[in-house]
Amino acid sequence: MSGILAGLGALCQPMTLLALFGGVVVGLIVGSLPGLNDSITMAVLIPVTFGMEPGTAIGLLVGIYCASACGGSVPSILLKIPGTASATVTAYDGYPMSQKGKSGEALGYAISASTFGGLTSAFVLLFLSPFLARQALRFGPPEYFMLAVLGMSTVIGMAGNNIAKNVLAMAVGLVLSCVGMSPQTGLNRFTFGIVNLMDGISLVPMLIGLFGVTSILEVIETIKAKPAAKDFVENVKENYQKVKVVLPDKEMSKRLLPIWAQSSLIGNVIGIIPGAGMVMAIFMAYDQAQRRRPSLPFGTGVPEGIAAPEAANNAVVASSMVPLLSLGVPGNSTSALFLGALTIQGLRTGPTLFRDTPDMAYMIILGFILANIIMLPLSIAYCNVLATAVLRLKREILSGIVLILCVTGAFAVANSAFNICVMLFFGVVGYFFNKYKIPQSSLILASILGSMMESNWTQSMVYAGGSVSVFFTRPLSLILFVLSVICIGMPLINRFKAKKEKTPAA
Repeated sequence: MSGILAGLGALCQPMTLLALFGGVVVGLIVGSLPGLNDSITMAVLIPVTFGMEPGTAIGLLVGIYCASACGGSVPSILLKIPGTASATVTAYDGYPMSQKGKSGEALGYAISASTFGGLTSAFVLLFLSPFLARQALRFGPPEYFMLAVLGMSTVIGMAGNNIAKNVLAMAVGLVLSCVGMSPQTGLNRFTFGIVNLMDGISLVPMLIGLFGVTSILEVIETIKAKPAAKDFVENVKENYQKVKVVLPDKEMSKRLLPIWAQSSLIGNVIGIIPGAGMVMAIFMAYDQAQRRRPSLPFGTGVPEGIAAPEAANNAVVASSMVPLLSLGVPGNSTSALFLGALTIQGLRTGPTLFRDTPDMAYMIILGFILANIIMLPLSIAYCNVLATAVLRLKREILSGIVLILCVTGAFAVANSAFNICVMLFFGVVGYFFNKYKIPQSSLILASILGSMMESNWTQSMVYAGGSVSVFFTRPLSLILFVLSVICIGMPLINRFKAKKEKTPAA
């Protein structure tokens, strides 16, 4: 209770509240702009937070993360152009409803579902993170090594038919984590004589490149490729100006409540699992909604078809912070950006965050609750007043602004021009990863967990005299190992069974 009160005191600082409010507004705007999303915006803004107080910086990022998923539904419903990847499924029923002249109702379903899903995940973060952090205080090097193995095994287990590409991305990430001076031997690894690489690859410039520069390269590729989309935007502007958000009434809310609850549960579970992400959550939620209401014509403008993915993607937001705050393992690529922001502010994620700086730990958690509360009225006001003007912004101009911020941010990390080269390199890497549908999240997770695995493996071997039995004789380590095997084995077994069922009998 004392930690919650300390966090509430930190959150109620005027600058922190103002930053949180501004972050929600920025998140709604960038979410509704195709080509931008929370990851790109946060990667660009993290270096800007250098000179801010920790509460102000974190409040800004929390607001952006919470609101961007909701903002992505606006162009998805009105233009059938998802503002973010997490709003892809929303277009299935949102756009047909908009074509029927019910754009206001569709936006109301999306906003209400987003708020419900976001609040549930914020309360999951409030109650689950401190509990996991207390358990993590019992962890030693063997447990932390197995925790990193579990984080990577979930990526493989959730990869579906994309296992090979996920393994490739993780292998690249593990190699990147080895760059620099070895903490055990002092030897240089993969530095190629470059002094700047002796301390390893800086996380923030790498993330700025993977998200910011990659998005610019993709915009350059599509500037002349999709003129029809621009014409379409121009054609709907006149009608869109008449749209007013209509929230679901009591009867509709009662009808949608089971879908909100079911989809929020799916989103929270997926969010806690490292590497799973919003895209998996929205497709699972939409599929389960169809199974729950088989009589409804999904894809023709059904309210449940909007509510399910919007509740799920916003439920992923705060729940993805659970493993980061309590265990130090990012749940997805966006929470990995939070890791960089907290590191810049001198804060260390994991159980020590709650022990040493409980005011900041609970401020982050309470910030997610407050951000989702204020997101409801701000979303309505944004859709009614500002969204039309925002949709008129040209992506070419926005990309130029993003590029300037990327270069400035990468340089500001250590006042080093070398970080700009790192940023550009990973921008090209991210572009080709997206081109060949290789997941960036797997690369980021592996590059972060790689150093964690290496240091804890070495400490475990020193402690056990070189015997690997230490990982199987300690109860917590053994449990984590069993969970890792299950995460990898169960999806593979299910995939094998499904393939066997499809094979015609001899």
